Amino acid sequence: MEDVFVPVIAITSLFIGLPWVILHYLTKWRQAPKITEEDERMLDEMYNLARRLEERVNTVERIVAADNPDWRPGLNAPAAPPRLDRDPFTSNRSN
Repeated sequence: MEDVFVPVIAITSLFIGLPWVILHYLTKWRQAPKITEEDERMLDEMYNLARRLEERVNTVERIVAADNPDWRPGLNAPAAPPRLDRDPFTSNRSN
C-alpha cells in the first residue's frame, strides 16, 4: 500500500499542486495595482518641480558663494567660479 501511496502523492502534487500555486500567483500579479495616467502625470509634475527647485537652490548657493568666499556650497552644487579680486599666488604666502 505504501508503494502506491508515495508515487500518487508525488504525481498529484506535481500535476495539480504546482500548477495551482503558479496560477494563483499569476492571478495575484495581474490584480496588483498599476500606475494610472493621473499618477504618471503627477510624477512628471513632481519631477519638474524638483528640477526647478534644484536650479533655485543652485542659484542661491552661487550668490552666497560670490558674497562670502569662505562659504562652501552643498554637494550637488556646481563649482563656484574663481574669485578674480585677489591673486591666488600671493594670498597664501608667508614672508
